[in-house]
Amino acid sequence: MSGPEVEPASREDLETLAEWWVALAAEQREHGSHVLAAPNRETIHEVLAGHRFHGGVLVARLDGELAGFATFAVEDGSFALDASRGVLSNLYVRPERRRRGVGTALLEAVETRLAERGVDVLRLEAMAENEAARRFYRANGYEPHRVTMERPLTGSQAVTGERR
Repeated sequence: MSGPEVEPASREDLETLAEWWVALAAEQREHGSHVLAAPNRETIHEVLAGHRFHGGVLVARLDGELAGFATFAVEDGSFALDASRGVLSNLYVRPERRRRGVGTALLEAVETRLAERGVDVLRLEAMAENEAARRFYRANGYEPHRVTMERPLTGSQAVTGERR
């Protein structure tokens, strides 16, 4: 059994990756994500094709079979910054391939490719309720930088009455 091999995604990989993204989105809903899984399948297929065109989709193979993927880009915002930033938008490892170095290999490959493009820092998001993902990123040297907060404005969970 060898370690994961990471390479750019091929056009033939995109269909599988779109299916895996749907699985990832469904999994994230368990942690509070608002992103719908299946209704976004065609959209993510197009997004993955765009990332692939720009060199921002990597796949990991373990024992010759696809095991996971990552999508990333150089951030191109409107504001002048004191550091160039990369963004890791997705990192997914098939459940049966987890804890075998696939996620770490993908993350390291993304970091290397972004560093080669002159990126200073890598930004990523993890659902607050997804302790496994947060633990993985902390173990790889990532620290909280910005906290996103939300609350419902309508429905039975909406806050009514006095506000502080």
